Amino acid sequence: MPIYEISCDDCGFSGEIIIVNSGDALVCPQCNSKNTARLMSPTSSLTGKTVPSVPGPGDTSCCGSSPSQAGCAGPGSCCGKNI
Repeated sequence: MPIYEISCDDCGFSGEIIIVNSGDALVCPQCNSKNTARLMSPTSSLTGKTVPSVPGPGDTSCCGSSPSQAGCAGPGSCCGKNI
């Protein structure tokens, strides 16, 4: 069952609705109007490739050292150099 995000031109409703068949009309759940428009939905953060939030073994900082090496404080730190 597809989920659609709609807006109703008659009552101003804006939200998601579940449609049993993709060919069915998009009906407003508040006023039962068919005077609706399908909206673009934002992408889910739960789909697609995930980006690690911590440095991995192959990551390097701006000085080229690995964040796990002594003297390197982590990504973006420039290994403690004051710039």
